[in-house]
Amino acid sequence: MTERLDGPQAPPEPGSGGSTSGPADTPRKQRRLGPSPVMAIAFLLPAALLLGIWVIYPIVYSIFRSLFDAPGDGFVGLGNYLTIFTDGAMLKTIRNNLIWVVVAPIVITTLGLIFAVLTERIKWATAFKLIVFMPMAVSLMAAGVIFRLVYDEDPDKGVANAILTTVHDTFSSSQGYPEARPREGDQSAVALDGGAVVTKQPAQAGQPVLIPIVGVKPEIMPAAAQPAKAATGGTELSGTVWFDFTPGGGGAPGAVDATEKGLPGMTVEAVSNGQVAGTATTAGDGSFRFEGLPAGSYVVRLPQSNFEAAYNGLTWLGPTLITPAIIFAFVWVWAGFAMVLIAAGLAAIPRDSLEAARIDGATEWQVFRRITVPLLSPVLLVVFVTMIINTLKVFDLVFIIAPASVQPEANVVALEMWRVSFGGGNNQGLGSALAIFLLILVLPFMIMNIRRFRREDT
Repeated sequence: MTERLDGPQAPPEPGSGGSTSGPADTPRKQRRLGPSPVMAIAFLLPAALLLGIWVIYPIVYSIFRSLFDAPGDGFVGLGNYLTIFTDGAMLKTIRNNLIWVVVAPIVITTLGLIFAVLTERIKWATAFKLIVFMPMAVSLMAAGVIFRLVYDEDPDKGVANAILTTVHDTFSSSQGYPEARPREGDQSAVALDGGAVVTKQPAQAGQPVLIPIVGVKPEIMPAAAQPAKAATGGTELSGTVWFDFTPGGGGAPGAVDATEKGLPGMTVEAVSNGQVAGTATTAGDGSFRFEGLPAGSYVVRLPQSNFEAAYNGLTWLGPTLITPAIIFAFVWVWAGFAMVLIAAGLAAIPRDSLEAARIDGATEWQVFRRITVPLLSPVLLVVFVTMIINTLKVFDLVFIIAPASVQPEANVVALEMWRVSFGGGNNQGLGSALAIFLLILVLPFMIMNIRRFRREDT
């Protein structure tokens, strides 16, 4: 008869330690999840090798090379780093980078937040997001070429100046005639007064005023110019402003000939006692007429603005506006990226919190400022820090958009690093020092992002 397994157990044998050890008391060996360490190392080794060749070695060598002079033969210690903070051109470069870091991330993050919030309230949100995000599909070099054309100073080529000149011409009808001047002489009825053209004798209604102008270049003659027409007498003060030049010669100076053209778009003023009493604009045939002008004698004047060059927009690629112009191009590229990330964070916000605030009587602005923005703060910080890193590394846009003559005004650290090392400077010691300086600037923001990602994973 066999003994039952669940029956009473025999007492322990003497000398056995006085106790039994069951399965619960035996330490169990922890089983490792995933592949063995040898297999993990085998898979990580190629990536680690490439990381060392492409990242670690260049960093170490750049630190070593930055301690030597341009040829690499003489040890200069920290001399290259001292040059960065003492050379005037280098300090201007650092100042430009500071402007980039302050302006670009704030503008991009703000626009991304505005776009993300507003797209929740429109039906065609997907199409809008696609349009705003589309520049991300374009490389920065291609974006630079695009904006180099956008900022062309000629309104017939540059979109920016085409828009500005269109808006300006909508509210200002004056036509510029640079280098034009009155026909002067003993018999002339007009003379120069500063930059303006004035009549020598006061005029009044019934006595047409003739103002002959010479020095008008053919290329600036308006297409709307018609054969000049001498004004006739009447009850209002009137006259004619025309180009007193007959092609091929001939014609009478100071008299309106059949082949001579009027000068349209000129501003004409009637001045009495030093005050402008009335203003008129010349027609296509150069004639003008003051309406509603009180009876009396007036000096007729063509103000100096008539003889200034026509408004052709702004010099976007000049030394004054080059940095803001490039920053705008950078914002155009990255605003869609910020919008998509912030929109994803916005979609994760509990709608109950927003509806509860509205039920409690909060306005939309209060909901946005006190609930939406605080809940989005982690995403906003990630976008902001990422944009800071990208602005510190910007190179392509500055190199492509800024003309060679103004590149020193738009220079940034990354571009200066390339220019000093390979763009003609041939000083790889100073270039290596700039590379390490740029790495030091970027590292804190990279560490900040990594720590935040780790906190979110825990």
